[in-house]
Amino acid sequence: MKSSFRLLYILISISLLYSCASITRVNPANIKVADKNATPSAKLLYKRIKVLSKKGTAIGHQDATAYGIGWKNSPENNFKNDIDELTGFSPAIYGWDLGDIELGNKQNLDSVSFNLIRNEIIKIHNKGGINTISWHINNPESKGNSWDTTAVVSTILKGGKNRGLYEKWVESLAEFFKSLKTENNEIIPIVFRPYHEMNGGWFWWGAQHCTPEEYKELYRQTTKLLQKNGVHNLLYAYSPNMLNNPEEYQKFYPGDEYVDILGVDIYNFGGDEQYLRSLKNDIAVMKDFAKTHQKPYALTETGNTHPENPKWWTEVLQKGIEDTGISWFLLWRNARPSHYFATYPGEVSSENFIEFNKNLELLSLEEIKKIKVKAAQ
Repeated sequence: MKSSFRLLYILISISLLYSCASITRVNPANIKVADKNATPSAKLLYKRIKVLSKKGTAIGHQDATAYGIGWKNSPENNFKNDIDELTGFSPAIYGWDLGDIELGNKQNLDSVSFNLIRNEIIKIHNKGGINTISWHINNPESKGNSWDTTAVVSTILKGGKNRGLYEKWVESLAEFFKSLKTENNEIIPIVFRPYHEMNGGWFWWGAQHCTPEEYKELYRQTTKLLQKNGVHNLLYAYSPNMLNNPEEYQKFYPGDEYVDILGVDIYNFGGDEQYLRSLKNDIAVMKDFAKTHQKPYALTETGNTHPENPKWWTEVLQKGIEDTGISWFLLWRNARPSHYFATYPGEVSSENFIEFNKNLELLSLEEIKKIKVKAAQ
């Protein structure tokens, strides 16, 4: 009798699991993305992101399982992350950065090993999560970091004196993307967000260091180089920094045929009122642009640099993103107690974050893994 009851319990559990899941069947051949030779998995991810935006807003975190406040990834910290430590659920979207991979280094610019990033990406994919990658690439002219604003963009475009070096750097990036495979040798789809915050002046590809046309060509030629190197598992995201005026969103846009997902990066550097105003204004601009260009859109980086407000999540961020239609928001990394952008246990706004989650019914890893898009049989 006990075995019969156990079997019945298992069958009921499986039935409930599938009844709660949302499965969309599509023909990948009918899904158009920037890369004409994109893998079916990349096309299915694109469709899934579109479906996701109709279900709610997913929560993301940069380097979430690599480290947090007071801990680092280890065999004992299997899939640990600060948000889960506080709330009991894990983020749905995971951000990673490949800065320094072009130099042949084993670790990225934030001292996270590329092997760890690869392993976590595979693990997250298998759990139903989504991975997004940025690239804080070094300056090919000066060999300084991304924040070295020595003029360089024109020299890495076709015919430029640093073109050969740049092509080698893109080859290194391409090898990493092609290495992202499951145990069944299935290539993992990634949202790639190159040359972000181009309307600011802090990166060498920024507005003060190249023309809009040079920037557009850099973006376009990079996507073509990756594809030439056999990379077809990427969706390409475009994400300016907070806007100085609405026209700025269009100003650097490389074109619909090169972009899959629209984004914007907005941080609370100027205080709660200014941040909330930027959220409402800039997301509205992006939303209108997305509607015209028929693209999904997200708050691709955000976070609070003024942690003194214990109700920041409900009084500020919630008011800025609710009912906006963003697919996700990505909180930047929790490096140390003096430099963090998501909350963690014991942090001043941690209890309010739990309320914020309940108010918006955020989509966690556990929720989005139920939102599935599969190839039609």
